[in-house]
Amino acid sequence: MIVRAFTLIALAMAMFSTSARSNEWTQFRGPSGLGISDEKDLPTKWSDTENIAWKADLPGPGASSPIVVRDRVYLTCYTGYGLEPNKGEQKDLRRHLLCFGRTTGKQLWAKSFEPKLPEHNYQGEGAYHGYAASTPTSDGERLYVFFGKSGVFCFDLDGNQIWQVSVGDGLNGWGSGCSPVLFGKLLLINASIESGSLIALDKLTGKEVWKADGMRSAWNTPLLVSGKERTEAIVSTEGRLLSVDANDGKALWNADGVHRYVCPSVVSHGNVIYAIGGGHTSLAVRLGGNGDVTESHGVWRKTKGSNVGSPVYFDGHLYWAGDEGGFVCCQNAATGETVFQERLDPRPGRIWTSPVLADGKLYIVSQHAGTFVVAAKPKFELLAHNTIEGDDSRTNASPAVHHGQLLLRTDRALYCIGKK
Repeated sequence: MIVRAFTLIALAMAMFSTSARSNEWTQFRGPSGLGISDEKDLPTKWSDTENIAWKADLPGPGASSPIVVRDRVYLTCYTGYGLEPNKGEQKDLRRHLLCFGRTTGKQLWAKSFEPKLPEHNYQGEGAYHGYAASTPTSDGERLYVFFGKSGVFCFDLDGNQIWQVSVGDGLNGWGSGCSPVLFGKLLLINASIESGSLIALDKLTGKEVWKADGMRSAWNTPLLVSGKERTEAIVSTEGRLLSVDANDGKALWNADGVHRYVCPSVVSHGNVIYAIGGGHTSLAVRLGGNGDVTESHGVWRKTKGSNVGSPVYFDGHLYWAGDEGGFVCCQNAATGETVFQERLDPRPGRIWTSPVLADGKLYIVSQHAGTFVVAAKPKFELLAHNTIEGDDSRTNASPAVHHGQLLLRTDRALYCIGKK
């Protein structure tokens, strides 16, 4: 009886630990990679004097999102170069990995990295997201960080480096920005820029396990979708949607996709994959099949889309924000028909973040005009427009959701938004 009691206690503790980890925001776009949280009672309105639990100054800018692992927040940024177009020297560039206390915002430690040069030059609009655009991920024991041609790094939670590997030396004027994804014992890296491939590394050693080619002009993070017989890793590339087996990297299916470079990650619901992209494109494809499934599994295709931010699926609808026009679009997920397309007010200017859905609200962060909160329903309703006076720096990062609060980074600071 005593042994059985201890067994039940251990099982309960394991279940609690798993549940706790599942609520942590440990990767780009949250636990599922879909930009959705089941958190409730999140703040709708805030300002520099209202609903700010804490603020932590950052040494430099970045487009990566914060992640939460237990009682800590991790974030990347860069300094020394890439602060103004066509100015400075690449030799001064440094990347940083920062750790903050979750409840206080106190910086606990910081790591600094010299880049592998040359890097892409900081000039022109596409380079403005900078040199820290990839969001870290964690398995609860280790941190994984991707810095483009400088490589993939693995650390323990105290910042001690375990391994570092290269996934290619390629460069692009628009930089590198895909985030790592964990799958069992594997770490998946979309190295489209660095080597034109999707690479799976052993998460404990960094050793390459498999490599899938064909990742052309794909600035999006892979989505893992589990079925009865296989788990697929899906990437939206220029011209094609590509699915490979996450266990071994073997090609599964492909379909007609976005006909230019692709920044938005795909999302899924049930057995359907949804993709949007530049050139005003959105489309839906059913999972399954092998080879070219454009005709057999294509659901719909519309001439409406966005260049940068990823979509969100909720209750039979797709929601996304236009990157330049300042509008929010809602589509019927079954047909692709537009339910509404409304401009935000005041005009937000450029939006390069992906919306986050939580508590029945869409949080849409603009570069310089603050955060817009829109009701997640098929009738447009702007619930709030929030700015933080005194911080006019750029924001290219989507927020994280954790324990009834939002973690939002700008180029200048990291904010914990919500009740203290």
